[in-house]
Amino acid sequence: MTLMKHLLGASALLAVTAGAALAEPAIIFDLGGKFDKSFNEAAFNGAQRWATETGGTFKELEMQSEAQREQALRQLAEGGANPIVMTGFAFGDSLNIVAADFPDTKFAIIDMVVDQPNVKSVVFNEHEGSYLVGMMAGLASKSGTVGFIGGMDIPLIRKFGCGYAQGVMAANPAAKVVLNMTGTTPSAWNDPVKGAELTKAQIAQGADVIYAAAGGTGIGVLQTAADEKILSIGVDSNQNYMHPGQVLTSMMKRVDNAVYEAFKEGDALTAGINVMGLANDGVGYAMDENNASLVTPEMQAAVDAAAAKIKSGELVVHDYMSDNTCPAATF
Repeated sequence: MTLMKHLLGASALLAVTAGAALAEPAIIFDLGGKFDKSFNEAAFNGAQRWATETGGTFKELEMQSEAQREQALRQLAEGGANPIVMTGFAFGDSLNIVAADFPDTKFAIIDMVVDQPNVKSVVFNEHEGSYLVGMMAGLASKSGTVGFIGGMDIPLIRKFGCGYAQGVMAANPAAKVVLNMTGTTPSAWNDPVKGAELTKAQIAQGADVIYAAAGGTGIGVLQTAADEKILSIGVDSNQNYMHPGQVLTSMMKRVDNAVYEAFKEGDALTAGINVMGLANDGVGYAMDENNASLVTPEMQAAVDAAAAKIKSGELVVHDYMSDNTCPAATF
């Protein structure tokens, strides 16, 4: 593979890894980079799985600023990449414009719905997976106070927090849930120092289990929780390995599967909305050797029973994005 520099002009800070074939798929990672150990890295793992299984190659691009979104999409489309997958809601407006200009190119966007005939929109029932890890937090907490630290304060992240709070309260109706957001700009996804500060503040309020849904900022949350000897909960990717015996579980958001399936479909990618939830293994929670000692059989049985009820429709977790309210917490 070769490194094509100056993708968007001499002043650009982007680099695209490209192979020789014009019809290669491509993936654009959102701010925070492909090795954020969370959302973007899950997407990268899906692309890598496709490449390993097929022997194919793909183009990849890491965003350096908000201003580059539309130009980057156009450059990849003009270069023949197909399909083009992007991680994150922030690509929505740019994609809506670019997709119309390249009707023969297929696009897939994660975490946003774009209504174009050549776009697949992949969204997740994050509130369902967050409910499960919330139950686990409520069952594991000794203080009766648990925390949630989100990244950028947007409805999508409140959806995580609201699902989590509902799960906590289901496990322990007397529990207290402390919720904080890192910020209101995209930099909130990549501020581990602020994540550490918020973690210490929540610990001061009695929290002994903290769920981070904050991208790279969450690295600071998990590290500080481990340093302070409390439990944390990872997100998107399985982050249990980062602090064995300190990460209670991770809410798995299978962005890797979304990217893998989009690459697998290739230029035959089907447009429309694809919802990934518990029922189709789009979300879940992580169990492995790193957290086995933290989760009792009784805890796991309770969480699995709730998961079965959600899958069957017997239990419906309120989706914050349906009406911007949360029955179990106040933001």
